[in-house]
Amino acid sequence: MSVRDDGGVPEPLDAALAALRPLLADVDSLVRAVAAGRRRGFRPAHVRAELRPVELGAGRRLQVMTTDGRTPTTRNHPPGEAAHEVVDALLAEPFGNWHVETAEQVVQLRVTKSGQAQVHTTRTSRRAIEPPGHDRVRQHLLDADDPIFAALGAGRDKRRQVDAFLRQLEPLVDQASAAARRVRRPLHVVDLGCGNAYLTVAAHRYLLQRLAGETSQPGIEVRTVGIDQRADLVARNRGIAERLALPGLDFRVGSIDEADPGLAPIDCVLALHACDTATDDALARAVAWDAAVILAAPCCHHDIQRQLDRARREGHPVPEPYQALRRHRILGQRFADVLTDALRADVLGALGYAVDVVEFVDSRHTPRNALLRVRRRGPDAGHTEGRAVLDEGRLRESTALAEPWHVRPRLADLLADRLTPARDS
Repeated sequence: MSVRDDGGVPEPLDAALAALRPLLADVDSLVRAVAAGRRRGFRPAHVRAELRPVELGAGRRLQVMTTDGRTPTTRNHPPGEAAHEVVDALLAEPFGNWHVETAEQVVQLRVTKSGQAQVHTTRTSRRAIEPPGHDRVRQHLLDADDPIFAALGAGRDKRRQVDAFLRQLEPLVDQASAAARRVRRPLHVVDLGCGNAYLTVAAHRYLLQRLAGETSQPGIEVRTVGIDQRADLVARNRGIAERLALPGLDFRVGSIDEADPGLAPIDCVLALHACDTATDDALARAVAWDAAVILAAPCCHHDIQRQLDRARREGHPVPEPYQALRRHRILGQRFADVLTDALRADVLGALGYAVDVVEFVDSRHTPRNALLRVRRRGPDAGHTEGRAVLDEGRLRESTALAEPWHVRPRLADLLADRLTPARDS
């Protein structure tokens, strides 16, 4: 079924949403759908909802991922009446935008201020949506048929995100495991804010394969702990780990800023899409543990945006000649994202870490695709009594970037004791 393109002319909202219903519930044709934003004067129960088909042991299912802005929830629904019921419930929510991709078309629906729908439809094909042929045959770090993906309910796009993340971890494994090898202990990995544990389980599985059975040098064990504040998710993840019989994998209830993984020392810290300042909390914990390797994919950069808005309200002028960066709301939001991660990178750089900010997966699969890839400079370089020597020049650069905008990165506050230059008495 095709949705009519109205050429930008508003049409009744109920009819436009009804036309989306069969597209969303068709698990054989649907590729991906996202609902986000809110209608004027309303607030949906979810900040965002994403639908996609997934292949499980019991057959194809409609996977629905929703979030309240902090905690994601994932449920898989069989096709037919169950799928239609969940689709109807989401269509009844006052979302402001729908983006629906099928094997034949891409439909974009926007709700106007007057409560009508503007619909734009373009033709496509599943072949156009899938990656090029050389990507399809590329060797994955974990086999696509690995039982962990079925246990986690991970569809094709989620597997692709996991593989992309593991490719960022791959070149850092030797540095992460160097200290463990020297004293013949297990590699210690912590995933802060693990959520549904796609990354936790996949990273643990990959590291087991990479380190436990090496032929070039004696293998070492891997112990991984996922931390999340939701007890129900931790219980679910523990159940999955038990069913998969993965040695050394555990999950614990706790907040990021007070996480106690029960491991020491910590070699590698992961944090995928920790919301807003939770990313700063995760980075600060990793630095406090003197982790050799940190991989963090930030999400929802609200803190610096709020500080920029407050500076404007208080009458602080935008620094010359950057008025255009704050003149348009969407550009201002994107600038706040860039400024946030630039300041994070500078703070970590001042503390003796090498930082690369990279795109770890195509934005087609997730818009939150920036990754801070962080490693301590050399296995022991620049360290005195376990702490890196402060790079005061890098710290001054960070301060010079933040002060004209009247912002203060939360990471700098969390690590204030380490960012205080040592002075001779």
